[in-house]
Amino acid sequence: MTSLTQRGSTLIQRHSAASSRGAEGGEGTNSIDEDEHNEEDYEESKETRLTLMEEVLLLGLKDKEGYTSFWNDCISSGLRGCMLIELGLRGRVQLEKTGMRRRSLLNRKVLLKSDSPTGDVLLDEALKHVKETQPPETVQNWIELLSGETWNPLKLKYQLRNVRERLAKNLVDKGVLTTEKQNFVLFDMTTHPVVDSAVKQRIIKKVQESVLSRWPNNPLRLDRRMLSLLYLAHSSDVLENAFAPLSDDDYELAMDRVKTLLEADPEELCQKSGSNDMMWAVIAAFIK
Repeated sequence: MTSLTQRGSTLIQRHSAASSRGAEGGEGTNSIDEDEHNEEDYEESKETRLTLMEEVLLLGLKDKEGYTSFWNDCISSGLRGCMLIELGLRGRVQLEKTGMRRRSLLNRKVLLKSDSPTGDVLLDEALKHVKETQPPETVQNWIELLSGETWNPLKLKYQLRNVRERLAKNLVDKGVLTTEKQNFVLFDMTTHPVVDSAVKQRIIKKVQESVLSRWPNNPLRLDRRMLSLLYLAHSSDVLENAFAPLSDDDYELAMDRVKTLLEADPEELCQKSGSNDMMWAVIAAFIK
């Protein structure tokens, strides 16, 4: 059997598996579309498939220095938003159903859909908090609780600590970053410079192409993960880093197209067939 035949056979098997998962999870054709869209990424490098949190952190990380900007106070909440979207896309959490009375995305509670482990320590920790919390909380509340932004001392237990450091260590394990110590006169700080620049450049290229050469007639038909990355990278104030190498004309076009996304109405979009309510609720929390 030739390599081409083998690849075709593998694609058919994965397509069938994706169809089964979609039928079981109610995701329908969207699950298939997402798997097909990500097929190239799987083939390129299975070892360096990253979560949304890791991609956003990489975009914000200075390559040689190995840390994010000291002036960026948005990335912490942005990373928590990425976690909630990851859990939603992986079928672990969902928004409560509205029934006949329609309620806004930001007023609906986050409910457990499946407590099976994700294989990611941070995601599993967030999932455990959702599972054990009664009464349930809204997406906006979860972003604040996971970030530690609460005046209620009884809810400080929900804060996920050292998220950037833990994500960086995940990327070290994947061979993307390394660990160093830097002296800042008054203190030493652990940093994580980029050692596999190809992985970061692939993310930057993917982001640039999504708003330039691969921009569809209806931008909201972009892959769900790419849409999430564009929205959350913008909310985390790191999207500019991906656009920095562009020419002036391309930069202006890219920013105009991001503005188009930011002007979209999550309440309307979440009603479309195959949409993910959890994803749009997180997006709504950041662009409201």
